[in-house]
Amino acid sequence: MDTDDGSSFHEDMITIIDRLPTEDEYRRVRHLALHRSTEPPITDEQLADTLGACPHLESVVLSGVSSVTDRAIVILAEQAINLQGINLTGCDQVTDVGVLELTTKSLPLQWIQLNGVIGITDPAVSAIAKTCSRLIELELCDLPLLTPLSVRDVWSFSRKLRTLRLARCPLLTDKAFPSSLGDELLNSEDEKPLPPRPITWLDKLPPLFLRHSAENLRILDLTSCKITDEAVEGIVTHAPKIQTLILSGCAKLTDRALESICKLGEHLDVLMLAHVSKITDRAVVQVARSCWNLRCVDVAFCRNLTDMSVFEFAALKSLRRLSLVRVQKLTDIAIFSLAEHANCLERLHLSYCDRLSLEALYLLLRKRRDLQYLTATGIPSFRRKGIERFSDAPPPTCDSDQKAAFRVFSGSNVAGLRRFLDKEEQRLRDAEAKNIPFTARSDDKLDLY
Repeated sequence: MDTDDGSSFHEDMITIIDRLPTEDEYRRVRHLALHRSTEPPITDEQLADTLGACPHLESVVLSGVSSVTDRAIVILAEQAINLQGINLTGCDQVTDVGVLELTTKSLPLQWIQLNGVIGITDPAVSAIAKTCSRLIELELCDLPLLTPLSVRDVWSFSRKLRTLRLARCPLLTDKAFPSSLGDELLNSEDEKPLPPRPITWLDKLPPLFLRHSAENLRILDLTSCKITDEAVEGIVTHAPKIQTLILSGCAKLTDRALESICKLGEHLDVLMLAHVSKITDRAVVQVARSCWNLRCVDVAFCRNLTDMSVFEFAALKSLRRLSLVRVQKLTDIAIFSLAEHANCLERLHLSYCDRLSLEALYLLLRKRRDLQYLTATGIPSFRRKGIERFSDAPPPTCDSDQKAAFRVFSGSNVAGLRRFLDKEEQRLRDAEAKNIPFTARSDDKLDLY
């Protein structure tokens, strides 16, 4: 009898999405997901009353309730003793008070997302690291007050983490990450001492030496953090099985960082390096040859790269997504290489690579039949009449010049563009066979006149 009651209880549990549960649903709600704001908006008071009446919640997403405050979070922490995950992204009225309450209740939390909760400071993050022993996913993006002090605690105590996101935290420096230096270097007295200079308490932090490794870490996002090559070397040494590494906007990084990334080898499959403008072909070639399982690469705005890097990307057996936006040294030869060798390519971003010809991209479309998404905004050869009708609509925020240059092709539009260019190719051949001057047109007809 007891077993039947238990199984029926679990079968009766429900998930509520983008609305508050009704009174008769309170005791049956296991997952509450308020992703989008509603009309009328849910108030903090309504949310607090609801959370206080739902004792069996296991996951709560409140990113669609911008008015939520610490009061509702305190009530949730008190009531939901089986809470495993919480998403407070964009809930900018929540502070350390609410987060600390979550950490004091010994909840079985496995994932916490605090992106854009701008009032969060180090004590709350340190408490999460030290008390949530089951944590496997932690997102702390867009936190202007977060310093290396608490992130060091995350590395030290959150041993089970698989995902760590720290994007756009302006105070994070190398001191937030494990050091690869040996203790003997730290204690070396041979080096000439640096001249005295004003330093902050963060500068006084010693390098972070850890005796364990982050074997479980698979996803690390450090977008736009002020880190240097030393931090990347320490991270790779400490977390040797990272699969997704996002370093876009880390403008201080050089080829040396990429040399460290090579150590990830077959584990690495997503590498994002947009706006890491100091890197060169030499290091990119090393990464492509060392990390042969890469399926997604972003080197947008890396102005020093040339066709040589693309030759290496094209040789990657699993490459599905490649972003080369504003890599302006690229020529048609790079596109020919992708057309011949990138057998799995599905998404290609080439906007503002203004040397590319329509002929090269047509060859790519013919050869790569799996291509589902192509961006060619700002490429002069794609301004030709007839092509724009296959492009997706530009965002409403674009001005008239941006709309005129916008060329993004997705789904059936990629196939439509291919068919259009096929017909143009046929007209060209027919014109040559009949010795008739060929004129590019915007229609789909095959007749020459």
